[in-house]
Amino acid sequence: MGLFGGNKENYKDKKSIIIYFSRADENYFGGSMKYIEKGNTEVIAEYIQDILGADMFKVEPLEPYSADYMQCIEEAKVRTRNHNAPIKEEIPDISSYDVIYVGSPVYWGGMPEELFTALKGLDYTGKIIRPFVTHEGSGLSSIPNQLKDICTGGEVTNGLAISGSTVNSAKSKVENWI
Repeated sequence: MGLFGGNKENYKDKKSIIIYFSRADENYFGGSMKYIEKGNTEVIAEYIQDILGADMFKVEPLEPYSADYMQCIEEAKVRTRNHNAPIKEEIPDISSYDVIYVGSPVYWGGMPEELFTALKGLDYTGKIIRPFVTHEGSGLSSIPNQLKDICTGGEVTNGLAISGSTVNSAKSKVENWI
């Protein structure tokens, strides 16, 4: 039995979309910097898509972040402080989906501002929201609570937190969570 009374198959039988934000380039891993060609959250999103056959939508900033990690951090701080993070494309109509997987890296204990921009104002009535995050020590942090605030009318269920440095070997964790 899952946390909210359903079993794993219930999620597999529902029409799902994966909405996520992910950043490649220079990233922080357990005390050191490393260049990655695909963002950690995107790796997890692709696992979910492979397991469920779900639709997928990547939230991308209108103005890309710097490839340099330290510069990216400063850019993200400004966007978060100003609550200003325009995105390239709006999320498609979610009315036909039962389950919405929301993927995010953890930025200072929460979601990147681009996800707020993308998710606000949608109708989540009757939807199941399943958060998944990549992090380097902060777990889910405040992201489930942020989603509860944004996704009014939906049910935010148990989330999944994967350390960014382990994403390439985490598919079985994702399968167990789904």
